[in-house]
Amino acid sequence: MQIRRHRGSVAAALLAGLLALGGALAARADAPKPEPDRPDAPRPDAPRPDDVRVRAPALPEGLKWLNSPPLTMEQLRGKVVLIDFWEYTCINCIRTLPYLKSWNEKYRDKGLVILGVHAPEFQFAKKPANVEKAAKDFGLTYPLIVDSDHAVWDAYGNRFWPAKYLVDAEGYVRYYHFGEGGYGATEQKIQDLLRQANPAVQLPPLGEPVRGSDKPGAVCYPTTPELYLGFERGTYDGTLANREGYHPNKTVAYRDPVKWEDGYVYLAGKWLNGREAVVSTRTTTLPTDFVAIKYHALEVNAVLKPEYGKPVKVWVFHDGKPVAKGDGGADLRYDGQGRSYLLVDVPRMYHILKNRKFGQRTLKLAPMEPGMGVYTFTFASCEVEHP
Repeated sequence: MQIRRHRGSVAAALLAGLLALGGALAARADAPKPEPDRPDAPRPDAPRPDDVRVRAPALPEGLKWLNSPPLTMEQLRGKVVLIDFWEYTCINCIRTLPYLKSWNEKYRDKGLVILGVHAPEFQFAKKPANVEKAAKDFGLTYPLIVDSDHAVWDAYGNRFWPAKYLVDAEGYVRYYHFGEGGYGATEQKIQDLLRQANPAVQLPPLGEPVRGSDKPGAVCYPTTPELYLGFERGTYDGTLANREGYHPNKTVAYRDPVKWEDGYVYLAGKWLNGREAVVSTRTTTLPTDFVAIKYHALEVNAVLKPEYGKPVKVWVFHDGKPVAKGDGGADLRYDGQGRSYLLVDVPRMYHILKNRKFGQRTLKLAPMEPGMGVYTFTFASCEVEHP
């Protein structure tokens, strides 16, 4: 995706746009490529997140809405509005959803309206049916905009998943936050703007962290960077380590180089090179066709899709063996012989590993049928500090 859209906590590009346009929310087109969850240093003259006052852009017409009829910023005048840019396969976005759901329950009767803007990263995430299913699976009941052509995204000059903008009762953006974290500060700003709109409003206490890893003192280890596949982003990032490389829209026979390095993707067997993913092409009884990585992290996720509309069974190997049950993620399954596998039946993010201990490990996904699309691997490494 080059530099136009990135996940993570980076503020410099938006702030430069705020300064340059003097009231229009826009991002600098020549901004450097940020790394996920590693904030760039803001410019010395940049406005603080809680020291912003620019008119909120109008919501484009003709978009599909979920959980609500179409709304306008004029209709929402008098309300405090939280604009949340998210994507249903994005692990950083998924981890923020419990807080959004909590704020919706606590403050929707106090004057807060949350607008979730789903801005897709992948082509399949543009389909309203996929977004609607994900919203139901996540239990989202607040209004959602299916922003498949990034109309709202572009109106805000946004560049990041997730991203939150707070609009006050007069229609001005007053606060922003990019990436995970900052939940206490964001909720405090929600309360401040609600009190400004209605000084008599009675508000509950600020919420506690929903996860131990969000509490002060949590330990966050360094992780392998996100790994994209597909010839568009994969070629740009240079993460495919096979000598055969990418051949756009062609099926390539890959040979496993055997020695793997951390932060790269390795293929074996025949894989179709798609723009956003590599796709398995053969039915096999042995794990001869696979995608593998060496990584360092506590958790590993992958965005996977059954490209031909039917489920694909995928064997999962951890350090060359079935995944130990204490290290399996929420989507991992086991057969009667104790072998670990995934059933890739819908396009989404799959939670594969949740290791008990941090370290450098290997992961191999071996599809047994054609049609498994592999889009990206993501990693997480925060845990509660042990005494």
